[in-house]
Amino acid sequence: MIDIKLIRENPEKFKKAAKDKHLDVNIDRLLEIDDALRSSKAFLQSIITKKNNIGKSIPKLSKSEKQSALDQLSDLKRKEAEYQRRVKKRQPEFDSLMLLVAQPTDEDVPLGKDDTENVEIRREGKVRQFDFEPKDHVQLGLDLGIIDIERGVKLAGTRNYILKGDGALLHWAVLRFAMDYMVDKGYVPFSVPVLMKDETMTGTGFFPGSEDQTYQMEKDQLNLAGTAEVPLTAYRMGEILKADELPLKYVAMSSCFRREAGAAGKDTYGLYRIHQFDKIEQVVICKNSIEESNKFHDEILANAEAVMQALELPYRIANVCTGDLGRGQVKKFDIEAWMPSRENYCETHSASKFYEFQARRLNLRYKDPTTKKNLFCHTLNNTVIASPRILIPILELYQNADGSVSIPKVLRPYIYPVRNRITKK
Repeated sequence: MIDIKLIRENPEKFKKAAKDKHLDVNIDRLLEIDDALRSSKAFLQSIITKKNNIGKSIPKLSKSEKQSALDQLSDLKRKEAEYQRRVKKRQPEFDSLMLLVAQPTDEDVPLGKDDTENVEIRREGKVRQFDFEPKDHVQLGLDLGIIDIERGVKLAGTRNYILKGDGALLHWAVLRFAMDYMVDKGYVPFSVPVLMKDETMTGTGFFPGSEDQTYQMEKDQLNLAGTAEVPLTAYRMGEILKADELPLKYVAMSSCFRREAGAAGKDTYGLYRIHQFDKIEQVVICKNSIEESNKFHDEILANAEAVMQALELPYRIANVCTGDLGRGQVKKFDIEAWMPSRENYCETHSASKFYEFQARRLNLRYKDPTTKKNLFCHTLNNTVIASPRILIPILELYQNADGSVSIPKVLRPYIYPVRNRITKK
């Protein structure tokens, strides 16, 4: 969440942040409750101080004075109970409102209503021009016998699929290559749980707000995570780190689950928007420094770009506008791969910067060696690769006139038996 002191000092800044991100939070009500709470807590503290002073003085008092002091203590205890009730009544509303406050964005984030107003920064790679009629990834998958959407839907409902044979091998090859790349870059590999407590989802900023998109296990009070960002970022929650531990650089491979509620009729074809997928996620936890955050934002973006370049896929980078940012994100870069069947660049990666938003919620701090103060960390995350969405441009851009699909060079060592093409069996 946000430091309440910053909201008190400049409430209009946070009203604007909510408006720019199209989020609803009543800042005026928050400050009203905050003022009442501060007053009640200050009065409680004065009562406690008076009680302590009277208690210390009682042994030195005469018999008649003691009775007067005891009467005062009784009155103070009554007032204390009353103000404790006031605090207990107001605190939940304050906490709920604080969780809704949107973090203001960086100044260079474009103002916009949704993803259609994200701003392209640059393009990389050359879009392939076909000299034959290309197939889309679904037709390629069916013809080659590597994708089965019909039976995936039969088993698990809409937006499900089955990868088989070389389709499964290609899927795993992409993930393994990306993981190996990140480990070689010095990121610590993790195998993480995907069932998360509400506390963890709230700490990373997914609750409140993304409950409708989350598969919630009400019986067990657990949630299926939509990204390994959740367990990786929360891994050290509640801890005070040593400054020389930072930065922490983590990478995890995990299955991810998203309900895609409200997306009926949107991107329903093929493997683009599905309920379950696998992803390599990178997370950086660093010192409380805007300069450090900016440096690592560039680094995690460069890591994902390096994987895309190794796969020789054309893509573009977009500066995500305010209306397409989450509550805690101060800036986000999207990588969008060219997908021939969609005739457009489409999102495959999101590199997000949070400053201390998530760390405050997670109570994730480090001790500054100079000031000896405990400071909140900064956090960042980005997709390294997500499959099977990335299989869309791979299959479509690497297809051949005879219906086969060439395997990207960097993936060939990961597929057994090693070969250059996927052909119909």
